[in-house]
Amino acid sequence: MFPTKVLLATDGSEEAARAARVAVGLSERLDSPLHVVYVEPLHDPYPVVQATLYNPENLPPVRETASQRADERLDEETMKVGGLGEVSGAHARIGRPDVEIVRLAEELDAGLIVVGSRGLGGVRRALLGSTSASVVRHAPCPVLVVRDGGHSNLSGRILAAVDGSGEADAAAGVAAEISAATGSELHVAFALPTDPIAPFPFTREEWAAQNDRARRAARQFVDEKAAELEAAGVTLKDAHLVLGEPQKEIVRLGEELDAGLVVVGSRGLGGLARALTGSVSEAVVRHAHCPVLVVRERGRGRGTGGEEVGEKSGTMPVGG
Repeated sequence: MFPTKVLLATDGSEEAARAARVAVGLSERLDSPLHVVYVEPLHDPYPVVQATLYNPENLPPVRETASQRADERLDEETMKVGGLGEVSGAHARIGRPDVEIVRLAEELDAGLIVVGSRGLGGVRRALLGSTSASVVRHAPCPVLVVRDGGHSNLSGRILAAVDGSGEADAAAGVAAEISAATGSELHVAFALPTDPIAPFPFTREEWAAQNDRARRAARQFVDEKAAELEAAGVTLKDAHLVLGEPQKEIVRLGEELDAGLVVVGSRGLGGLARALTGSVSEAVVRHAHCPVLVVRERGRGRGTGGEEVGEKSGTMPVGG
C-alpha cells in the first residue's frame, strides 16, 4: 500500500494538532507525500427564512467570503504542519467538511486520510465527532482517527483485529507495513463472540461443548493467521484469542497492551454500502484509547458495470 498520498484534514483544533503530529510522523516513515486540507464550513441556507436570505444574488458574495476565509486558515494551518515536517500540497475548500474531505481524497487518489476527533472516557468517548464519523463511513481509502486525551504514539505496539474477512486481511497487511516502518511491535487478535446461555434447542451441556469446539477452531485460526503473516516476512510479537463482544474485547486488549494504534477492517463499500460501516469497527473508533485505523479491502467498491460488489463472508465459527 505504501508509499501513498496521506491527506490530513485540519480545522485548527487541538485534536487536529494531534492528528497532524501523527500524520507527519507517518508520512516521513512511510515515505508518503503529505497533503493538508482545510474546509471552511458553508452552511446550508435553507434553515433560514427563504424570503429574506435564500436569494441567488446573495450566494456569490457569501461563497467569496468563505473562500477567502478558507485560504487564510489554510495558510495558518499549513505553516503549523510545515513546522513539523514537509507538506507536499495544501488545499482550501468550502462546504460541508466531511463531503469535501472525501471528495478531495478521491480527486488526489489518496491512500490514507488522517482526521482528529474529540472524545475521552465514558460518555465522551461515545461522542465521535460527526465529521470524522462521516469520513470513516464514506471515504474511498483507509481512515486514521486520532482521538484527544489518549495515546498518540505510533512507535508503540500495534494491534490488528482479524476475523477471516477480506477487510480484516487488508487491515493486517497495512498494520504490518506500519509496524515495519515504525519499528513497532505487531500483535494480532481474534475476538470470538460467546454466550453462556444455551439457545433453543441446545441443552446447556451441548452448548458448552459447541463453545469448546468454537474456541479450539478459533485458536487454530489465530495461529494459522500468525503463520501466514510470518511466512510473508512479517515480524509478529503475539497472536491473541479473546472471548466476548468483539468491539469491547478489542478495545480492552488494546488498553491492556498499551497499544499506540489499533487497526480494524471495515465492511464499508461504495454508495449505500459505504454508509454501513461495520458496528465493530465504528465502536472501536468511538471507544479506543489510542488512534484507530479503519481499512477497507483493496479493490472493493463498484464493479465494472457500476454494481455494488457483495460482502465477503468470514469462515470463523462462533460460539454464540
